[in-house]
Amino acid sequence: MLVIPAIDLKDGQCVRLKQGRMEDATSYGDDPVAMAARWVEAGARRLHLVDLNGAFEGQPVNGDAVTAIARAYP
Repeated sequence: MLVIPAIDLKDGQCVRLKQGRMEDATSYGDDPVAMAARWVEAGARRLHLVDLNGAFEGQPVNGDAVTAIARAYP
């Protein structure tokens, strides 16, 4: 089985939404690259990155964070 961890990005932070509500987000850190590193060090071979702001606004918002992760872990 391949488990693919997700990193949800909101305003540049790693978050988890409660019942999909943007106003009810729990932050798990403000360094998405460091969060990706933790998953890679734990053995993740893939990561699922979600730009929550972009999903709600209809255009990419957290592109810098996504690019930084992609560059660090190609």
